[in-house]
Amino acid sequence: MPEWNKPLPTIVGETKPYWDACRQGRLLIQKCDKCSEFQFYPRGICSNCWSNDIQWVQASGKGTVWTFTVTYQNRTQGFNEGPYVLALVELEEGVKMFTNIVECEPGAVEIGMPVEVTFARANDRVSIPYFKPAS
Repeated sequence: MPEWNKPLPTIVGETKPYWDACRQGRLLIQKCDKCSEFQFYPRGICSNCWSNDIQWVQASGKGTVWTFTVTYQNRTQGFNEGPYVLALVELEEGVKMFTNIVECEPGAVEIGMPVEVTFARANDRVSIPYFKPAS
């Protein structure tokens, strides 16, 4: 495994189930038992109805590129190797996630492109979800 030189996420109570699942190669999002809305990023209450009856559910891991940008220069440690694609991906469940598109030339990324989740292991405790072109 190459050495991880990007910042690592801060894993706190509300996000721990998410990061634990990522380490296992699973993508979780939250769903409200009261209003049935999905949400991402992890929160302690529903962002739609404010209920605290939220559950973790496994996402399909499939989505589409909603928008993106190609970064050619970035002086931030860990992000100074370009070009790379920062994208907002809309999952099949309707939530949007910021992520990187990998295993694809930056010039080949398009809005509406089907993608699927893949994981990069940062260390023994953390895996980061990225998205790649759907097979």
